[in-house]
Amino acid sequence: MPPVFCSRDVQYKSPFGSLAAGDRLTLRLFLEQRPDAPVRAVWLDLLLDGRPQAARIPLQPGEIEEGGRWWHCAISPGPGLYWYHFVLETSRGRHLVLREEGGRGFLSDAQAPKIGQVWQLTVYDKTYATPAWFSGGIMYQIFPDRFYASGLPHPQPEDRCLRIDWGGQPAFRMDDSPRRLNNDYFGGDLKGIEEKLPYLKELGVTCLYLNPIFEAHSNHRYNTADYMAIDTALGGEADFQSLCAKAAELGIRIILDGVFSHTGDDSRYFNRQGRYPEQGAYNSADSPYYAWFKFTRWPDSYSSWWGIDTLPETNEENPAFGNFIAGRDGVLRRWLRLGAAGWRLDVADELPDGFLDKVRAAVKAEKPDGLVLGEVWEDASNKISYGIRRRFLLGAQLDSVMNYPFRDAIIAFLTGGEAGRLLETVMTILENYPAPALRTLMNHIGTHDTPRILTVLGGEPMADKDREWQSRQTMTAEQREKGLRLLRLAALLQFTLPGVPCVYYGDEIGMEGYADPFNRGCFAWDSLPASSVPPADGSLPAEGHILSFYKALARVRLANPAFDGGGFTPVCAGTGHIAYIREKDGNRILVAVNRMDVPEPTALPGPEWGSARALAGSSPSGGQLIIPAQGFAVLVLDE
Repeated sequence: MPPVFCSRDVQYKSPFGSLAAGDRLTLRLFLEQRPDAPVRAVWLDLLLDGRPQAARIPLQPGEIEEGGRWWHCAISPGPGLYWYHFVLETSRGRHLVLREEGGRGFLSDAQAPKIGQVWQLTVYDKTYATPAWFSGGIMYQIFPDRFYASGLPHPQPEDRCLRIDWGGQPAFRMDDSPRRLNNDYFGGDLKGIEEKLPYLKELGVTCLYLNPIFEAHSNHRYNTADYMAIDTALGGEADFQSLCAKAAELGIRIILDGVFSHTGDDSRYFNRQGRYPEQGAYNSADSPYYAWFKFTRWPDSYSSWWGIDTLPETNEENPAFGNFIAGRDGVLRRWLRLGAAGWRLDVADELPDGFLDKVRAAVKAEKPDGLVLGEVWEDASNKISYGIRRRFLLGAQLDSVMNYPFRDAIIAFLTGGEAGRLLETVMTILENYPAPALRTLMNHIGTHDTPRILTVLGGEPMADKDREWQSRQTMTAEQREKGLRLLRLAALLQFTLPGVPCVYYGDEIGMEGYADPFNRGCFAWDSLPASSVPPADGSLPAEGHILSFYKALARVRLANPAFDGGGFTPVCAGTGHIAYIREKDGNRILVAVNRMDVPEPTALPGPEWGSARALAGSSPSGGQLIIPAQGFAVLVLDE
């Protein structure tokens, strides 16, 4: 007998996933016909988030089959986040149909649902559109000081520690001066990035995401000092324009990191250190910047980011600050005019809704295809921050977000977790996120905020070890070998799951390191292989330097339309192996990954796959596919 309901089966819920406002959604239940307890009525309880009471919508009886009857309804809700379950009346009383894992429904005698027992329905604005240029591409994240140094002289403040040992260990102690945490600079600059554009083009990169480049007095530059100026250590405005122009010639666009929830205390706006001649908010309550910050008692008591007093929080709801960032001649539009293609918003979940509305409006007014990407670590479709349910993905704010749920699930799977948990995470995001956001998810497996992926997969677990311990660690040959085997699997998942892969600089050559600052080392240009040309037949090399694998993986992604917003169909999720199909416009790709130490058989999803062409791993035989131990298989169904 069919299940009562399953939100992931279009037989019960059509279409699958989120819904554009005004579109028709059909819901169907299959209820057993019991002579001793006939069903008298069935309702859908549909609750718009934040409302005190659900709308009760009757389901109509339908066809009878296999000892049961189908009940159905059709709705066309307006934009918003909804929660729903079903209620049925029988001759023996009232019952609920509630949600369990996998989107399946079960009958319950409970009087009300518990947390997690209702289904989510995301209904987004029908005009919600995201940049087409981004969705099918490959993103690459650069920490500017550590990527490549052009060697050109750049004037900069005297209180910085300038390193001449490219590749040396970043300073990690706070009490060493001047070579202390966040105050040592290795000389990476914008011209250096420009010089390496051919390398990035060979890697298949179509979008560069740069960590902050604006004037700031730390090497990470998340403590902005001047939003209108490039940090002198990186070059100048002309260098930025040149980088954008040269990148565009190679089909590469550049997005910038916008840090708007706070500035540095050593900024022209706050000026606690007295570095700037004008009066900052700390210097005078009559400063034009005073209202940009949140003083409880001027000048020494103010709100700061996570309680760090060198990072005073901005008042994003202040009209002057909002206009400075999002006005016609504000920060966002100025740098878009100079060549940027969009913005990644630091801690987007700490920015108020009204401010995010203005950010999107400003970016889209300047460049309709400009990207607005937010840093959100959880499921962004139902995120609550500061007691408020956020509306990031309903069409008026973000294009998409950093995909931490996929990252966490990939790592958990490859370090011993079950494939079913990975698949559950993927399906939950696919069910909850609007299609425009899914196409533009930033699929990363490492960033400047996380340990290097190679270290996570192959090294000793960091747990709660301090920086002193982290500074002494180097992976053994055995650990590196293990890490590189698993990194291939992680990258394959990253590049082929829905969304856009983002490579953190150096991961493609196997750089290692634990948390900040060890994950922000200098790119090891001297370690590049003499040759890293991917196979001419387009296959994915299971051996050889990891860089060749990344280049081959990029070719596979860019050559197959299925990875540009194509559909996702699960094939299997065993203990340690997973397989799925991506499909678009007749292009069908089956991806299979096995983290186990022994080969794993996978039944093919249909007879047509028996003649599929193997890009990697074994060819199908006898109606099944053997996935190599700690290996992968990629099949292409040629028409």
